[in-house]
Amino acid sequence: MPGQFFWHELMTSDTKAAEKFYGDVVGWKATPAPGENPYTLFNVGDRGIAGMLAITPDMAQHGARPGWLGYISVDDVDQSLARLKQEGGRAFMGPQEVPGVIRFAMVADPQGAPFYIAKGLMEAPPPLPIGTVGTVGWNELMASDWQTAFAFYSKMFGWTKAEAHDMGPMGIYQLFAAGAHPIGGMMTKPPQVPVAHWGYYFNVDAIDSGTARITKAGGQIVNGPIEVPGGQWVVQAVDPQGAHFNLVAPKR
Repeated sequence: MPGQFFWHELMTSDTKAAEKFYGDVVGWKATPAPGENPYTLFNVGDRGIAGMLAITPDMAQHGARPGWLGYISVDDVDQSLARLKQEGGRAFMGPQEVPGVIRFAMVADPQGAPFYIAKGLMEAPPPLPIGTVGTVGWNELMASDWQTAFAFYSKMFGWTKAEAHDMGPMGIYQLFAAGAHPIGGMMTKPPQVPVAHWGYYFNVDAIDSGTARITKAGGQIVNGPIEVPGGQWVVQAVDPQGAHFNLVAPKR
């Protein structure tokens, strides 16, 4: 469905170490993707949930650092890229195509938060039930200004506002929907967060055990565990290579 996040991807400096870390923490099974270019799939059972690629020396020279990026579905990548530029966004790479698999472009919104726009070229299986352990449960934008960011994404992808939560001194946390259900939230970043960016939350069974797995595997806890509106629990963390990620669970 256009406007949905349908894939998430880790760029990292050490794919073997990241494969073990996320296997231990989230429970993913890593398998090599078919094709000539090295690419790893993270699976829940036999279902691909996310991907991973190595940061090459050329990528590092151009500023690439370990991190997660999300793919937002569009009907036409080239037309969407042209519209994104007209709306003040920036193109980093593409459009490129993996024949029979995907056409994509790496871009950033007008406030600098990077993501992909993409069109899958193969039939997608039905989505796993919401909350399935190992799936991506939430997409979160820390924006320079959430209201202008929402206007951009609404115009680009048709997102609509869902609930808004008053976080006191931290401001409004605005949920957004693509279709019937909320798929993420956005807020104006606090001053100590240097740049606008997207963050992603991976579903686990319980937050305390997930937090323990992070530290045992060599990751660093940044914030939490904390309870968020709606009754779920989250923890924000950094993997051993420096990529930020988050866990979400229905209980402690």
